[in-house]
Amino acid sequence: MRHGDKINNLSRTSAHRKALLANLASQLFQHKRIFTTLAKAKALRVYAEPLITRAKEDTMHNRRVVFSYLKNKEGVKALFDEVREKILNRNGGYTRIIKIGNRKGDAAEMAMIELVDFNDIYTNNKSSKAGKKSRTRRGKGSKAKSDTTTTNAEQTSASNETENNSAAE
Repeated sequence: MRHGDKINNLSRTSAHRKALLANLASQLFQHKRIFTTLAKAKALRVYAEPLITRAKEDTMHNRRVVFSYLKNKEGVKALFDEVREKILNRNGGYTRIIKIGNRKGDAAEMAMIELVDFNDIYTNNKSSKAGKKSRTRRGKGSKAKSDTTTTNAEQTSASNETENNSAAE
């Protein structure tokens, strides 16, 4: 039974697992998107999100704590300089995992893990939608209503003209 066993060991010793997650996290912070197995991506999310939360407050203490986890100066620098700017207003959910199918050699489930605010496809769509007026199915109905309103107004004005012409005779 696995009662209370919440950590995914990834079939590695603790030292190997810590080194693996540190390397994956530093690569994620540097490249903003990495491809790995689904199990590693899920374990990485649990490992990296608290580090990103630490980066919100840029102090020497937080930099040292993050460095103690990552053991990579470039990863710490990327986290505190580039990633920090975009995640300041976000309260959590800094990463996104997208399944991309099975690997050809061993059929392992592969996934892409990325930092949410660095995906240009989603952020460009949101910014372009903000400027546009949203269309719905009911929008067509309002157009039809305005057409019928103008038709009714034309009929009313036409009937008024015929009444005025008959009154003038």
